[in-house]
Amino acid sequence: MKQFKIRCSAIGKIMTNGRGSNTMGKTAQSYCQNWLKEQIYNREKEFTSKQTDKGNINEDEAIDFAADWFGWGLVFKNETRFEDDYKNGTPDLVLADLVPDIKCSWDWSTFPLFDSDLPNKDYWWQLQGYMDLTGKKRAKVVYVLTDTPDHLIQREAVYYARNNGYDPDDFDIYEMFRDKMTYPDTPKRFKIRSFDVEYDADAVKSIHERVELCRDYIAELEKSFVKNQKNPVIADS
Repeated sequence: MKQFKIRCSAIGKIMTNGRGSNTMGKTAQSYCQNWLKEQIYNREKEFTSKQTDKGNINEDEAIDFAADWFGWGLVFKNETRFEDDYKNGTPDLVLADLVPDIKCSWDWSTFPLFDSDLPNKDYWWQLQGYMDLTGKKRAKVVYVLTDTPDHLIQREAVYYARNNGYDPDDFDIYEMFRDKMTYPDTPKRFKIRSFDVEYDADAVKSIHERVELCRDYIAELEKSFVKNQKNPVIADS
């Protein structure tokens, strides 16, 4: 069985603490359990949502918007996967002295226009991992408000219509959702918000220590499972 390494996008999940000193919280334990199950069944759990669908579809558009806004010039999405003994990940962009990570907000109401601090701590942990893997000391989380793809607008409109007794093909309802979920009338300055993240060596050290703790926990899970089974199924293949 391969050795546990944490994806940078999931670092925040294993950094939750239990009540005792240097103990893992329930979220971290659950993540380790799911990871081990993926190895046992040779299957990977895929997470999807309307938010991630929009983010995946609009990623290139959001990258171009951010590059133009910040003057990064012509940039291309990074396709290189970085890895060390503890973690791995594929940053959106790797610039000369910066690791930007682009986030597409679902809609105007979830866009962090007035937030003074990074809204999601998990992104801070994610970028600590990216910076350590790429050797950069600065990172930036960039939220971009992009128009929602038409098929997602239609999905929202149909869902609303069916749940409120309207014809799913009602064009007026579609137009209502299109007006809510696209922003041609919104100035660019209200469509982008960034949060700087500085490299924290102590945080990276704590990530590596937590990965070691996760490995110990996973090993204990294996031992416990084998002990309680007459015919153990966990074995190297």
